[in-house]
Amino acid sequence: MSNLDLAKVLVELLGGKNNVTKTANCMTRLRVTCRDSALVNTEEIKKTEGVLGLVVEGNNFQIVLGPGKVKKVTDICIEELGLPRNIGDSGWEANKEQIKNAQKPSKIKDFMKLISEIFVPIIPAIIAAGLFNGFGSLLSQLIADSVVSGNFFVMLQLILSLLGSAFLGYFAIYTGIRAAEVFGATPAFGGIIGGVSIGSNIVEISKMIGLYNEAVPLESVLTTGKGGIIGVILGVWILSVVEKNIRKRVPDVLDLIVTPFTSLLISGIIFIFIIMPIAGFASDGLVSVLTLIINSANPVIRIISGFLLAALFLPMVLLGLHHGLIPIYAVQLEQMGGVSLFPVLSMGGAGQVGAAIAIYFLAKKAGNNRMKAVIAGALPAGFLGVGEPLIYGVTLPMGKPFITAGIGAGFGGAYIMLTQVMANAWGPSGLVAIPLMQGASGMMNFLIGLIIAYIGGFVVTKLLIKDSDLA
Repeated sequence: MSNLDLAKVLVELLGGKNNVTKTANCMTRLRVTCRDSALVNTEEIKKTEGVLGLVVEGNNFQIVLGPGKVKKVTDICIEELGLPRNIGDSGWEANKEQIKNAQKPSKIKDFMKLISEIFVPIIPAIIAAGLFNGFGSLLSQLIADSVVSGNFFVMLQLILSLLGSAFLGYFAIYTGIRAAEVFGATPAFGGIIGGVSIGSNIVEISKMIGLYNEAVPLESVLTTGKGGIIGVILGVWILSVVEKNIRKRVPDVLDLIVTPFTSLLISGIIFIFIIMPIAGFASDGLVSVLTLIINSANPVIRIISGFLLAALFLPMVLLGLHHGLIPIYAVQLEQMGGVSLFPVLSMGGAGQVGAAIAIYFLAKKAGNNRMKAVIAGALPAGFLGVGEPLIYGVTLPMGKPFITAGIGAGFGGAYIMLTQVMANAWGPSGLVAIPLMQGASGMMNFLIGLIIAYIGGFVVTKLLIKDSDLA
């Protein structure tokens, strides 16, 4: 089935064009919001060729199509079939309403969905920047070790580093723009708030009011980058409140001049003198806790924490709590120069792969052809870091394998944490994440961790799952 044919079938099964109010995509899922969920044929969607899974929450439908394919199908749905695009300034309110209408509303899930709304659209750029920086760093090391030489490789290294820093160097600005779209503020204003956080004048302001630590600049109450991404999100939320209130009160003829100037002045002052120090204190505390647990000098602590984090990650995904990790990734990247949480949590998907392979052999022995077909179709995506088909099609419906997969993942997580693998960015897990790791040793250890998690998930599942569990 072509992507166009798949898009047409999905639109029909979603109740038609007029039943869809919002269309967007993340890395693996086509996300739509429907007016009447009763018109959506969920069973036929699950059976449709090319669909790897379906997640339903109220009127929100997430159709798992896999990386690459999902973007193409989404573009066809919007540009050729006329489904409404997800507009940033209404996305957050619509999402909030969906959660209220869900069977089990939760403020925590509401917050995590909000974080997802902000970061999901820019994850492809994060991945690309991480890959550019990873390859650039690797090439720089090869040049320094005289493995390669010449102007060509020097130029290539410079270009790769330039492309990587073009995003990650201004991550705060991109986050500000996207947060403004979600909160309903003017996107360019959000970019300004993000730019303020990394502006050099922050240091001079801090010195004037005695908040700058000359001896240890990074320990200053206020300095460039203080508060990081967490601060930018809070600052843009303040901006959205201020801008909306000012716009309501300013005459139309003065709106173009008065609203931007006044909104940015008020929210900028609040951001610099209140939000940045407070968010900075929170970020510093978070990094300190992570350093004690994740980057501990005691290998036993690292092994235990790595095991538990990897083992518990997939339950967090099911609860929607994993989106809340993105600001933590960003804080680590800003303050530690790399992300240590992402590599260890990536082992969760690898444990699923190992468990699924064990179940495949059990299904083969029991003559369960349906289960064999499901696993055979989902495994390639699992190796590439797309875990939804295995989770929703295999391990979670069976129950026990979901637990054994987590246990197996824990062994991989323990190894990753023991060897202190760091990533340049975050994105899809699995084999495709190898280039995101820092240095050749980091890439190698990440691969070894995946293999350990594969084996761990396979062995634990093989030992604890019986033939009767397949029924």
